[in-house]
Amino acid sequence: TAAGWNELATPPPGAIGYAQEGIVTHFADRLAAAVRRCGNPVMVGLDPRWEQLPACLRADLDPRDLAAAAHAYGAFCRDVIDVVAPLVAVVKPQAAFFEQLGPPGMAALADVIAYASGAGLLVVVDGKRNDIGTTAAAYAEAYLGPGRLSVWGGDALTVSPYLGADSLEPFVELAVQRAAGIFVLVKTSNPGGGLFQDLVTTDGAALYQRVAAFVQQAAQRTAGSCGYGAVGAVVGATYPEQLAALRQAMPNTWFLVPGYGAQGAGARDVRDAFDSTGLGAVVNNSRGIIFAYQRREYQERYHEAQWQLAVEAATRVMIEQLRSETPAGKLGKEITDEE
Repeated sequence: TAAGWNELATPPPGAIGYAQEGIVTHFADRLAAAVRRCGNPVMVGLDPRWEQLPACLRADLDPRDLAAAAHAYGAFCRDVIDVVAPLVAVVKPQAAFFEQLGPPGMAALADVIAYASGAGLLVVVDGKRNDIGTTAAAYAEAYLGPGRLSVWGGDALTVSPYLGADSLEPFVELAVQRAAGIFVLVKTSNPGGGLFQDLVTTDGAALYQRVAAFVQQAAQRTAGSCGYGAVGAVVGATYPEQLAALRQAMPNTWFLVPGYGAQGAGARDVRDAFDSTGLGAVVNNSRGIIFAYQRREYQERYHEAQWQLAVEAATRVMIEQLRSETPAGKLGKEITDEE
């Protein structure tokens, strides 16, 4: 590891990635514990878009002033975190929206990751990174590891599989060492994903099924005490039949499920993503929560200056929908108005 990082001690049985400064347990176990504690599998995506920010955050600012825009993005995301941290287990900042602002944007991303971690949330950095050899290892070094275990402090990172197994192994290896996780793109939620993912291979399986088999093997060999591995899968809610089949084929794999809300999927579409206890998946909602103040049902209840109240209301609605329509209802905890 690079100078300045704590050396990782050999973990005792049943745990991976203990650091000298304090115990950091297996990523899948931390995710399972956090989901159980909150009683729901909601993941809030942090996708700041200039034109959708509440007017109070961009008033008198010039979007061409990258430092000012980055400051607004950071303030917006911190305000979202303040609302959702008591309600959900995990957030997913989308790196692209920060990267487009250059160095000030990347500084804002670092601040948002640290702020979310400080609020007790797990942070999945949505960067969809990959390359081969030392480049893959460099991406892994940069993003994987909570707190001081990596320079970005991510609990997990989204990763593309299409450079092959040798491109994924550096991510898997470092995730295990640092009690972090990765989510590999398996069956994505976008309409065009099938162009390559659904191609039939020589053994009759679709390409995404071949990827799924590799991910399941990696998840099984990196499994924590909860039975799920450090290697997860991105599986879209917009393809519920494939989602159900992949759950059966990948029993040790945490799913990150995009496509809920603005992309058209609902609670019934994701019910087969979970195991019988309500674990196994986190369901992402970005625009439908963070920009809820622009949705008709919340425009009638809240002024734009009350946009955080709309964020809270939309988060609670999603929690209750997932509880009533999916096995996540077995997680049990009630989010009351007092919380």
